[in-house]
Formats: sequence, C-alpha cells, structure tokens
Amino acid sequence: MQTERHVRLFRNGRNQALRIPREFELPGNEAIVRKEGDRLIIEPAPTQSLLAVLADLQPMTDDFPAIDELPIEPVEL
Repeated sequence: MQTERHVRLFRNGRNQALRIPREFELPGNEAIVRKEGDRLIIEPAPTQSLLAVLADLQPMTDDFPAIDELPIEPVEL
C-alpha cells in the first residue's frame, strides 16, 4: 500500500475539503482531525461504548395513553 499520494484541495461551501483516496479510506462515518504544526492528522473516531450512548440519551417526556383493559390470559406469540 502507498503511504503517500498527491491530492487536490477544493471548496465545499465555506469549508476546504479533500477527497480521501480509496487506499486511505477510514472505517466508520466520523473522524478526528487535529493540527500539529503544519500537519493535519486525520484519525478514525473511536466507537462509543453502549454506556456512553445511553448516557447521552434524554428522558422521554411524552405521555402515553392509558391501557383500558389488559388481557386476562397470557397471550402466546
């Protein structure tokens, strides 16, 4: 695999962008970009644990309708 390739920069609205060549594609849909001197470092974003995802959820505030009658006998599925 090549470790270096010349790419062109372009504008996407007010942002500068580049197309990542196929051989350098990152997994997932998110990445982390940081600048070190004149270099830009692009890394795949780490996946969140289920606990982190659940901690970000907001409580539901919707009112659910009352259930008038519950089945008397167990229902077989």
